[in-house]
Amino acid sequence: MGIFELAISRRSVRSFSSESVSLEDVLGALEVAAQAPSGANRQPWRFLILTDPDIRLRVREACEKGEKDFYDSVDGDFRDWLLAQGLSWRKPFLEEAPLLVVVLMDEDAPYARESVWVAVGFLQLALQERSLSTLTYTPSDTCLPLRELDVPGGFKLEAILPIGFPSDDEPKMPKRSLGKIAFLNTWENSIVRSKKAAL
Repeated sequence: MGIFELAISRRSVRSFSSESVSLEDVLGALEVAAQAPSGANRQPWRFLILTDPDIRLRVREACEKGEKDFYDSVDGDFRDWLLAQGLSWRKPFLEEAPLLVVVLMDEDAPYARESVWVAVGFLQLALQERSLSTLTYTPSDTCLPLRELDVPGGFKLEAILPIGFPSDDEPKMPKRSLGKIAFLNTWENSIVRSKKAAL
């Protein structure tokens, strides 16, 4: 499968089956992520793989504490949107998925956040290539789950990726067409591309 097909087939998954995941597949995907470009080649990403059920429960509880505070503070259109999507402060996928990958960032590295998120993009496509699903979840309060993990100082939690096989067949959320996101020379000149054009 080419990279375009991988990107089209990838979707965010919030409900996972209990089917076990090959650690070798996850490690292979992390090796792909490690090839991402980074500012000054500092490679500011670190990946903590969590398989222990007790640790994952503590991480879930810490995340949900922050999420409950966040959801209680949100109102208006955004709250309506969250509810319409079936989202809440409860994050069962943090326990349901066979494993979690905690994405950490070296805060002292130049362009650290940009570099880490490029690596996350590489990781998502590499997981999709291995028929594994994930969700890019960033806790509302990243400090709470970080306290449950034995991580050295100077690292910030950027995301938690539950990894496994989906237990649902929800469709992928629609994406904007190229003509709505890409422009040639001026903002008024959106790009329209023939569907027959090779990618």
